[in-house]
Amino acid sequence: MASTVSGATDTSPTAPRVVDESVTKKVALAALVGTALEWYDFFLFTTAAALVFNAQFFVSQDPFVAAMGSFATLAVGFVARPIGGFIFGALGDKVGRKKILMVTIVGIGVVTGLIGLLPNYMTIGLAAPILLVALRIVQGLAVGGEWSGAVIIAVENAPVEKRARYAALPQIGSPIGTILSSGGFFGMLFLVGQSNFDAWGWRIPFIAAIPLLAISLWIRSRLSESPEFEALMESGETEHAPIRGVLKNSWRQILVGMCSALLGIGGFYLITSFVVFYGTKVLKLPSELLLLGTLLAAALEIAALIWAGRLGEKYGASKVILWGGVASAIIAVPVFLAIDSRNPVLVVLAMMIGVAVLSIPYAVSGTALTALFATKVRYTGVAITSNTAGVISGFVPLIATALVAANNSFWPGAIILLVVSALTALSGLFLPGLSIEEEGMKH
Repeated sequence: MASTVSGATDTSPTAPRVVDESVTKKVALAALVGTALEWYDFFLFTTAAALVFNAQFFVSQDPFVAAMGSFATLAVGFVARPIGGFIFGALGDKVGRKKILMVTIVGIGVVTGLIGLLPNYMTIGLAAPILLVALRIVQGLAVGGEWSGAVIIAVENAPVEKRARYAALPQIGSPIGTILSSGGFFGMLFLVGQSNFDAWGWRIPFIAAIPLLAISLWIRSRLSESPEFEALMESGETEHAPIRGVLKNSWRQILVGMCSALLGIGGFYLITSFVVFYGTKVLKLPSELLLLGTLLAAALEIAALIWAGRLGEKYGASKVILWGGVASAIIAVPVFLAIDSRNPVLVVLAMMIGVAVLSIPYAVSGTALTALFATKVRYTGVAITSNTAGVISGFVPLIATALVAANNSFWPGAIILLVVSALTALSGLFLPGLSIEEEGMKH
């Protein structure tokens, strides 16, 4: 019989449990592989939104209008994410983390392959952008349950004192996905040239998601279910109404957690997707240079995530989020000044430094969010929180593009990054008081 407890967040200390760390490593690796495919698929869309969708699906004489239509489609996917978070989060708290993670990864991979096969506006007219939006919505729904589930299953299989370390591993799926997606576009540009890339070459990386999905499914099928969730199932204490419980009793956790995740999501899309558009359309820089900057930034991000995860283990996630946000606020204007210089070396260095610094709080966001919610409502709480941050983040490139069109300056991008960094830094001050206390856990 499912528990009817309201799902309030219990902040009293809980006893540590014995964990087989060899299992922890396998689970974290399986979570990493799945999130890498998730972000590969999602970043393909964001890069394509900046490079080709404006011409393939949103035909307009004004490049800013076409770009805003393309970025609006990007934002639609983010709007769908919290809906997916509600659906898959609640199911994950009722039937298990592993089952839902198998469903979400299939949804993401299949939709991405279909986007690669979708006829463009010149072929089927208005049906092209409509179908693109529909596929984007389905993809957003699936992503809404993917990241949260992957982080949770990694955390719940980890020793309490090492959660920050293992929660940072699924985060590495983000730069790996960026490297694969940007590398796919960069490679196709190199192999077939700009005209063939614009005509058909951009489709190949999307279609490649299908074989990658098969590999991810095989690895994820070997994933172990969370022992904490299994204990709830055995005791009959699963929450029968996790959405109601979280919204009623943990709204403070949702607000603070949302701000803590904002920089890692919204800041990343600003430095990558928006900068790719701004660099190519406003500064007239070659798209190869911006893709190279994205690739190198993602490579550096891997090291930054591992380092920041260890910092979270040593000092606590809230301190890493606080000072990571402060550091990002400090570099916001210099980064955009460097990009606006049009100097190829400075542009690439600015993208690398910007992404590396904003990745510091992102590395520990999984640890911070999972600590805000009790096990029986954790999937729901983390999914709602992270995807609410994702909704705001999805509109960041759109807002930045609209403001740049109005004043033809880099300042809107710098100011947005500064504001988002400040919100994330402030959240670090409130996280410890809202988190669940566990012996050995540093907040």
